[in-house]
Amino acid sequence: MQLGMVGLGRMGANIVRRLLVGGHSAVVFDRDPAPGRALQAAGAIAVDSLQGVVAGLSVPRTVWVMLPAGAATEDAIAALSAMLSPGDTIIDGGNTNWKDDVRRARELRAKKLNYVDVGTSGGVWGLERGYCLMIGGDKTVVDRLDPIFKTLAPGLGDIPRTTGRATRDPRAEQGYLHAGPNGAGHFVKMIHNGIEYGMMQAMAEGFDILKNANVDRLPKEMRLDLDVADIAEVWRRGSVVTSWLLDLTAQALADDATLGKFSGHVDDSGEGRWTVQAAIDEAVPAEVLTSALYTRFRSRQDHTYAEKVLSAMRKGFGGHVEPKIGEKS
Repeated sequence: MQLGMVGLGRMGANIVRRLLVGGHSAVVFDRDPAPGRALQAAGAIAVDSLQGVVAGLSVPRTVWVMLPAGAATEDAIAALSAMLSPGDTIIDGGNTNWKDDVRRARELRAKKLNYVDVGTSGGVWGLERGYCLMIGGDKTVVDRLDPIFKTLAPGLGDIPRTTGRATRDPRAEQGYLHAGPNGAGHFVKMIHNGIEYGMMQAMAEGFDILKNANVDRLPKEMRLDLDVADIAEVWRRGSVVTSWLLDLTAQALADDATLGKFSGHVDDSGEGRWTVQAAIDEAVPAEVLTSALYTRFRSRQDHTYAEKVLSAMRKGFGGHVEPKIGEKS
């Protein structure tokens, strides 16, 4: 299939590369021409404007917007909606608030344009590993775009299959899912990221306790000098906390167990806040996820080893680099 991609950052460019490898074609645009030139060398068509994206696609057009949530995405979608024709589709694969998806879908429907929200997980490793996709939108539209989603998804891989799924949606075990109507994709991704906050926080606090097992305040006979890098590695091998997050942590600790290049300043990208707000709206207790979010706020004032572990994980899966001292988060 043919796809237009607007936004060629850490994930947008690799999404295009994975599609090209899978036999699809792409027309790409970014305000910075450099990533477009690199993708053109890989087989994409690079253009210098949104108008160029629309002109370079065949009807019915599909344009994927992969920009930061907020004004950048809103402006791009508004501009595209004035250029596209009835029956064309806009995909938002960024970290948008699901309530904005509901509004946008309604507005675009009035122009006879389709809208699909895609919660996209995979970070900087998606080109190699594939992307876990959580999709919201009209079934007919999502089904038509299935070849794109199937190519981007990881596939079965070597993960053991879950028994009892014979009558369920086969796409889920391939790593992508039509979660429901517009908004459902980003809602599911939002909760995914909220859970991620909690998992990361639990792991970070555990390693902080391990590292401090030999502090002076403990009685001398109760002090333990533990190798956190080796502990992370052994936990990767058959323990119940085995995970990709643990893999990333083990690599960071193997590189430097003190995590000296990390300050411990931990940003949040929005979904954690929205998850907590959803819990409030639904009157669902979410103590762990809320605490993990507040810890990120505190980390910007007072840093611990646990926050350094969090920073290392974020850099590992998403390429997130800590702001320099004095920079706004």
